[in-house]
Amino acid sequence: METPLTNNIRPDREPLDIEGYEQAGGYRAVRKVLGGMAPADVIEAITQSKLRGRGGAGFPTGIKWSLVPKDLAASGPHYLVVNADEMEPGTFKDRLLLEGDPHQMIEAVIVAAYAIQAETAYIFLRGEYFLAERRLRRAVGEADARGYLGTNILGSGYDLAVHVHASGGRYICGEETALLTALEGRRAVPRAKPPFPQTSGLWGKPTVVNNVETLCNVPHIINNGADWFMGLGRGEDGGTKIYGASGRVRRPGSWELPMSTPLCEIIEEHAGGMRDGYELRGVLPGGLSTSFIMADDIEVKMDFASVEKVGSRLGTGAVIVLDQRTCPIGMLRNLEHFFAQESCGWCTPCRDGLPWVERLLAGIEAGEGEMDDLDILEQHVKFLGPGRTFCAHAPGAMAPLASGLKYFRAEFEQHIHEKRCPWNEAH
Repeated sequence: METPLTNNIRPDREPLDIEGYEQAGGYRAVRKVLGGMAPADVIEAITQSKLRGRGGAGFPTGIKWSLVPKDLAASGPHYLVVNADEMEPGTFKDRLLLEGDPHQMIEAVIVAAYAIQAETAYIFLRGEYFLAERRLRRAVGEADARGYLGTNILGSGYDLAVHVHASGGRYICGEETALLTALEGRRAVPRAKPPFPQTSGLWGKPTVVNNVETLCNVPHIINNGADWFMGLGRGEDGGTKIYGASGRVRRPGSWELPMSTPLCEIIEEHAGGMRDGYELRGVLPGGLSTSFIMADDIEVKMDFASVEKVGSRLGTGAVIVLDQRTCPIGMLRNLEHFFAQESCGWCTPCRDGLPWVERLLAGIEAGEGEMDDLDILEQHVKFLGPGRTFCAHAPGAMAPLASGLKYFRAEFEQHIHEKRCPWNEAH
């Protein structure tokens, strides 16, 4: 099994320096694209690979790049922004790549920036990723000294400056337009779309925002071709995916596996199955902002289309396991607390609705709930759902709640009728 994304990551997690990275084949893609490929050729190669965004949305990367205006004289400077603000709970895949192989990230940035003709790139990094920041800054310095960054890179006439920007935090910065607003030094709130960032992004100029894992695939596609990339997957989606698992499994962690690896294989083989005394009841397959998949659907293939067929989303591929000894109401209350706390406050349904949801769940968990509370929660699922708020933050928060109300209705009613949380005493 090929693992191109993590192949250079060593057991001690100490990253390769630039000499070691070059010896492992690093910067070959940069030399290839700057040595004779036109920007349109690079975009076409990525389009043919059918690479889809690994940050959660799954939008085709080549199509996103192709929407950037080609006329630099008319559109002004272009920007590439790496979304490394990894704040989706349970997700650590980008951290693994940034800390373990920072030169892979820099090479990917160079190739992608060249494809969209950007001369400035920003890596927008989660502020708490201190180790990743140190290693990225060191890699940028090494690449600059080697001639891979700066002016007239490798004699090609192409110039590129890469900046590492440690963010001030907030989950909302994972939304690309809020990220751009924060990068401009303003309050991190989303923007209305259209216009989309590809035509009016950072400082009103054409901008592409891509996730860390998405971009790290790019050099390997350039080196090995679209057919090779498609052959890595087990289904219609090509490539590999860094899947994670947390909860009461024996070996929590992250693994690079073929796209479309079954969920049961991730949990049973790679995560080691459930710990003694615990049974799997359900999972959130792609971080907190995805809907529950119950044990009956545990054989689903972890790709975009297959997970949608069972009523959820692939998201970041970070599997959060719910066991039979954990109160599902308490779990929902905990995650809705996170979403309420992280709302940017820009639109009323999200700003006021999410704290209301949290209070209702807290009351039910404490034995103070009423049956009418379930109807109010159902109303929030509707009024905070897709198309009702300014961005996808509140709809993401409603995904686990909607599925929780569906699958754990009996537990909700038990809390209300018995006026207590049965799990507090039984477990």
